Amino acid sequence: MQVRGVWDGEAESRLIAEDIERWKKGRRYRDIAILVRASFQMRVFEERFILLQIPYTVIGGPRFFERAEIRDAHAYLRLIQSPDDDLAFERIINTPRRGIGDTTVQKLLTLARSQGVSAVTAARDLMRSDELTGRARTALANFLRDLDRWRAQADTLPHPRLTETVLEESGYIDVLRLDKGPTSQTRLENLKELVQSMSAFDTLGAYLEHVSLVMDLDRGGGDDAVQIMTLHGAKGLEFPLVFLPGWEEGVFPSQRSLDENGDKGLEEERRLAYVGITRAREEARISFVANRQVYGRWTSQLPSRFVDELPIASVEAASETGYYGGGPGMRDAASRWDEVNYGSGYDSPGWKRAQARGYAGGPPGRTQVIEGEGRLVAVSDPGKPSAYVAGDRVFHVKFGYGAVRAVEGNKLTVAFEKAGEKRVIESFVERA
Repeated sequence: MQVRGVWDGEAESRLIAEDIERWKKGRRYRDIAILVRASFQMRVFEERFILLQIPYTVIGGPRFFERAEIRDAHAYLRLIQSPDDDLAFERIINTPRRGIGDTTVQKLLTLARSQGVSAVTAARDLMRSDELTGRARTALANFLRDLDRWRAQADTLPHPRLTETVLEESGYIDVLRLDKGPTSQTRLENLKELVQSMSAFDTLGAYLEHVSLVMDLDRGGGDDAVQIMTLHGAKGLEFPLVFLPGWEEGVFPSQRSLDENGDKGLEEERRLAYVGITRAREEARISFVANRQVYGRWTSQLPSRFVDELPIASVEAASETGYYGGGPGMRDAASRWDEVNYGSGYDSPGWKRAQARGYAGGPPGRTQVIEGEGRLVAVSDPGKPSAYVAGDRVFHVKFGYGAVRAVEGNKLTVAFEKAGEKRVIESFVERA
């Protein structure tokens, strides 16, 4: 099996898409599966596949943009962007329930059609009449007032923050938080992923145009399509090639599972990891990222503890991050090469594969850091003096500017101004 470390979620989706296109030659898309721990992880793969016209299908649920909570959020945003969007108005006027019944909604739509105006305009006209009384009138007045406020905020708030505001103030998030059903937490995670994805676009209009394009291009994968599903949904299935993305602490194992169930939850997560790996008849490819964007801010990620628990002799490890060491019991793929390349008397299967692919050998203590398709990009050797000393100022493409705190061979401990203290290979930084 392969274990690969990459910079972020976009790089992970790009790597997997490229792997699929190379592997597919002479084979079928339906022989490939992507198994994720949570459904919110699917979005980035779906968008990448749509862009590259790789057919795919989501097993066990709708596609990301077809999920009810995502459609509801988009309806709010479309109505804010365009007050004449009657389909959006009809979808969210009583979502979540705010005391505007079907009779009132039907009266609104009938009035709009008879007068040739939008549903929002008809609602304002209805408020000026005596046809509505009591709870329905109050609820409709509050809804129109909310719309006006959000539309005014759209001129000043960043659109991801506006979306969070709308979902909170409309009561949508509270309904999901109070719901004890099995899908409520998943729906909340999907909405968080939605907000995070919006930061890639300059304006709300640009984001909504992107969604419209994705929905137009998304025609389904037919019979021959890559299978995307959660690990829970993969039980009992097998595929020649299986991708297992997102093997990071907090994602897999799930932080929620650990918080709610402690050691029992961890064992269930570990069992899921076993389920995922054993779904592969021929090859399993595990990946993790060094950074993920959460609420528009980049956060450093630690490789999953399950990466450490993999049988080293069966693993081919690669990392393009130049980042190693994650704390007790956590190492990324770069540091794992110490054991893969030089452990077990130089005769482990991993070492033999490394020799066959032309990786340089050397005494124990050297660490090979590789990326992509086996290109050697850095060799760490504690016996070789570093070009840096404590106090040097450096720049890293992802972590930014920082100062060297300690040097070990050509491994540097750097205090970055924004990312905090990290340990990196010196070839991944430059003097600032």
